Amino acid sequence: MIVSSTTTKLHAFLLQHTSQIHDAILSITILASFAWITYALLQNLRSRYQQQQQQHKTRPSTPDIEKNKKKREFGEWTPSPFKRPEPAPYPNWDVQTTKPLLYRPFRYGPKYFVTMGLRSMKWDEWIELDNHYPRFHADKARRIKERGSKCCKTAPEAMDGAIELLEELASYLPARYPSMFRKSSVGIDNLYTGESFNIVQRPLPEDPMVTSARLVQDDLALMFEKPDGQYYLLAGAVLLAGFWRLEDKFGMPLSEIHTSGDVPQYREKLEKGMMNFFRRVKPEDPVLRNNYFLQVDDQLAWSSSIGSEDEPGISWNTAEKNRAIEHHFFRSERQSLRRLPRSGAVVFTIRTYFEPITEIVKEPYVPGRLASAIRSWGDDVSVYKGKEKYGEVLLEYLDRKHEEQLANGLDLEKEDEVRAYPY
Repeated sequence: MIVSSTTTKLHAFLLQHTSQIHDAILSITILASFAWITYALLQNLRSRYQQQQQQHKTRPSTPDIEKNKKKREFGEWTPSPFKRPEPAPYPNWDVQTTKPLLYRPFRYGPKYFVTMGLRSMKWDEWIELDNHYPRFHADKARRIKERGSKCCKTAPEAMDGAIELLEELASYLPARYPSMFRKSSVGIDNLYTGESFNIVQRPLPEDPMVTSARLVQDDLALMFEKPDGQYYLLAGAVLLAGFWRLEDKFGMPLSEIHTSGDVPQYREKLEKGMMNFFRRVKPEDPVLRNNYFLQVDDQLAWSSSIGSEDEPGISWNTAEKNRAIEHHFFRSERQSLRRLPRSGAVVFTIRTYFEPITEIVKEPYVPGRLASAIRSWGDDVSVYKGKEKYGEVLLEYLDRKHEEQLANGLDLEKEDEVRAYPY
């Protein structure tokens, strides 16, 4: 009976307060609906804002590059406080006796990998000089006189970067090669050639890229970022490149420089990584890379076998086929890349090592490894490197020299102990 009485009272209570409960539920529903509509509007506004921001970006942001940095336009690089460490003097260096380093940057097949191949650089290694300096210096001086702005050029907006490079070399070289260079009150003296360079007067006596080129054996190039996020070749002293001309590439963005030169697999395998590298490279983190080519004449500055330097449309297609092995030369480039702290320019130094094939095959393991590397080239790499013009003669010669080394007791199992890449 107690249960029945309680139920009756509860029923009466509900009847009495039904209207109030209905009003409460309706209020809660309205508040919930309002909250949902407000949330949806905010999400929509946020999405539209993000789309507008994306449309105004000149390029996608890159991790570790844009964080904590103001948006830069060309010429507005914030100078870095980094100061390059002073290099140690090169031990026992002599312009007459110090031989070139033996770079042999090729690997055994069966597959050829297209990569940037970057490795860290020590500051002592930035500029390499050796007893080939007299020839390089003479060839450069001749070509500066004969070809001038076809080989050396600086865009007005790149002038500060070119001057910064010259100042860096004038500081670095006397410390690294004290028997060859000496600091002066106005710049640097070359003790071997007797040249003195004033780098403080304004205007400078000549384009700073020309002066820099006279000091070292390397070709030089400066890349600058523009608002579109691309890096452009805006200063260069390219005097000993062999197969390409500065006048063809000057002012181009990085990607176009490579695609116009038909670099194999650039779009597929190199472009993204290279662009990210350029955006990320810091003044304190310089790098090195090596590459190699074959050439069928003995001209360091320009490979005349493919045609005249002033002839348009030249390529390996215009070269003579199957020249005698005495005309075959091994051409290797050692490239350093670093960012200048004041201007923000990325500097390429391109040092060429140039030797007859008939000489390098005397080195243990070289003929066998080079033959294997050449056979590993795909069709695109073979066309790019001109294999069709020299492959038959060269491979037959390399195979024969490799067999001679094996007959003389060459132990293939010990190669890694003797010739670690890229040597």
